[in-house]
Amino acid sequence: MTATDTAIAGGVTTQRRGLPGWLLGLVLFLAFCAVRTLTDESDITSVGTFQAALTLAVPIAMAGLGALWSERSGVVNIGLEGMMALGTWFGAYFGWKLESPWFGLLFAALAGMAGGALLALAAVNFAVNHVVAGTAINIFAPGLASYLSGALFVGIPGAGPKQSPPIEPFTTVTLPGAGWLDDLNAKGWFVISDIAGIIGGLITNVSLISIFAVILFVVSWFVLWRMAIGLRIRASGENPWAAESLGVNVINIKWLAVLVSGFMAGVGGMALVNQTTKYVANQTAGRGFIGIAAMIFGNYMPGGTAAGSGLFGYSDALQLRANSAVVALLLFVAIVTLVFALNSFLKGKAISGIVLVVAAVLIFLVWLSFGEGDQLATQFVAMTPYLITLVVLAATASTLRAPAADGVEYRRGEH
Repeated sequence: MTATDTAIAGGVTTQRRGLPGWLLGLVLFLAFCAVRTLTDESDITSVGTFQAALTLAVPIAMAGLGALWSERSGVVNIGLEGMMALGTWFGAYFGWKLESPWFGLLFAALAGMAGGALLALAAVNFAVNHVVAGTAINIFAPGLASYLSGALFVGIPGAGPKQSPPIEPFTTVTLPGAGWLDDLNAKGWFVISDIAGIIGGLITNVSLISIFAVILFVVSWFVLWRMAIGLRIRASGENPWAAESLGVNVINIKWLAVLVSGFMAGVGGMALVNQTTKYVANQTAGRGFIGIAAMIFGNYMPGGTAAGSGLFGYSDALQLRANSAVVALLLFVAIVTLVFALNSFLKGKAISGIVLVVAAVLIFLVWLSFGEGDQLATQFVAMTPYLITLVVLAATASTLRAPAADGVEYRRGEH
């Protein structure tokens, strides 16, 4: 929904609107395609890039979806990183022991829920500060995984104190038409080939765990916005005492949401294991925190969280494929910043618009400073999604809103 600025002058109320959301998205997509065409960097919209982006985005998306469930109920889940770590170890161990990635997924999800139960017990029942409780889980979980690895993996061929034996990965599927889209993408046509590359990447060699993640997003949206239990969860995050006065058992609702949050994080941990077919120490590498950033980027909504996760996954995928494409992506970031600057001017936010224009110029100068094939470009790829995130947050900060009681220490009947 487009943000509206209300200006009152001479007793007359006028509405100043920015670009409609659909038009803003269309302009950015066309700019994305134009950058690929002008720079002749086919990897920007290649099938391979988006195939890798989907795989890399799934763990982040699961952490972001876990954060969404928890924070919609009013519980800040900083412990997602630790819950993912539990998911990686238990998913790898039982996937290897029971010789099936599906058993690994089951136990990874249960391990994540166990981490969620610890957070719920501390933050919901005992009203411990949410950040402190989550941080404790982030310290405890990797330590437990390290201890269990040393106790159970030492001496096993292909394993050791820092990694598990390899497991069978999830089956991949390719939908009909993928080959035709790949051929169309290779032609390099403006927009048409770009769309073919995006769609082709999302239907080629797709892991079943990625499909499962997509299903979880759809189910989460339906439950949280179309069912009575979802309304109770969101009410508990907005005003738990008002929900309590209407007969909602806020404690149970928060427990449910945090357990589901842990479940999602555990699934994300198993998705990480599926990428390498084994558990590796420190495998999460901050993805739990990145998932939280993706959720905030997406304004606490499932669709926005998926988009934010895709952005981070795409940047990681591009880093693995081509250095020069990263330089071209900086040009796209500069264009994105200019578009949001224009949108700010249209909404009457002159100061915000000026700041964004300056930022766009600086990013453009950075892009100009790199020559073709410059190896330093790899240092900027990890920064690119954060640049875009900062631009979007700076331009839309007034429309982003966390649940009103997010992080509030709730005690029954004390308001």
